[in-house]
Amino acid sequence: MSIPFLDLSPMHAELEAELDEAWRRVSRSGKFIGGELVDRFEDQWAAYCGTAHCVGLASGTVALQLGLSALGIGPGDEVIVPANTFFATAEAVLAVGARPVFVDVDPATLLMTAAAVENAITQRTAAVVPVHLYGQPIDMDAVGQVASAAGLAVIEDAAQAHGSTWRGRRAGSLSHLGCFSFYPGKNLGAFGDAGAVVTNNRALAERIRLLSNHGRTRDDHCRHECLGGTHRLDALQAAVLSIKLGRLDSWNDSRRRVAAWYEPLLRELAVEPVRMAAGACSNWHLAVIQSPHRDHIRQRLCAEGVATAIHYPIACHRQPALGSLNAPRLPVAECAADRVLSLPMGPHLTRAEVVRVAEAIDRALAAKDVVHEPHS
Repeated sequence: MSIPFLDLSPMHAELEAELDEAWRRVSRSGKFIGGELVDRFEDQWAAYCGTAHCVGLASGTVALQLGLSALGIGPGDEVIVPANTFFATAEAVLAVGARPVFVDVDPATLLMTAAAVENAITQRTAAVVPVHLYGQPIDMDAVGQVASAAGLAVIEDAAQAHGSTWRGRRAGSLSHLGCFSFYPGKNLGAFGDAGAVVTNNRALAERIRLLSNHGRTRDDHCRHECLGGTHRLDALQAAVLSIKLGRLDSWNDSRRRVAAWYEPLLRELAVEPVRMAAGACSNWHLAVIQSPHRDHIRQRLCAEGVATAIHYPIACHRQPALGSLNAPRLPVAECAADRVLSLPMGPHLTRAEVVRVAEAIDRALAAKDVVHEPHS
């Protein structure tokens, strides 16, 4: 039997009757864009994140882009982003005409640090985008202090951090704006592309709402207050997300249980699991290890029916699309790109499957004559 990297079917099987009814409800209503179902999810997600406002959007990338735009970030501005992130983080900065300034990451957590942010600030710096990668939140207290002292806006890229917390506070609620993706593979995933911004600032929320809907106000469909676009959350995705939100905490708890099964097994192998920072409670969106033998391990696991993934094999600042930015040398992120491997993870993964993954890694390393050295 193969072990998939992520199997969504058991999650959907749990909710089959509710999801079927959601489709029928939307189909009968004829209200596919906006409306009651979108309003309901926005209220639910804001409450879950501990913020006053939520604006549902078409994707996590759009959430970042409109968030930056609403804060007035644009041409001539610099925005600090980590080099170890998905391309959309930098893409959103470029989309508003600003310049992404990449910083290296901590070698243990592979996350941006406050020290790196502080060292990258210039007179043109307008904002910082901390990324809660793999589900683990960044030290937002330290980053927030540096940003506040420099007068910078802070926009959380929480695309992988649904339900994660930093010292008891939910990801997305720790800055001016929190941006989420609900891509199907996320811990809270839609049946297509979807996203949202959460904030405690009413003016920012309303500005983002205008930008997402051709600059139109809620009460006048024909009046356009500003230039916007078509970036709205549709009713079917909102209905699906409302249903799944009721299971998010239990699914995250199950992921944490899977991570707890992995931990002692991986500790005995010559691999380096990405470490958790004190104060962080991850939703375990991904279970990531590092090894100089990454490609060999992945090939051997594939041969044994164990699916894996790489997040990410090219450091963001080295992407060909950004070649004109004169990429800096950021050794930790560049080294990680050659070493990181994401193992199977999901709320329905069994202990036996976790053991099988670890045993397959052990056999792969043995084939390379790699000797285990205890982790410090």
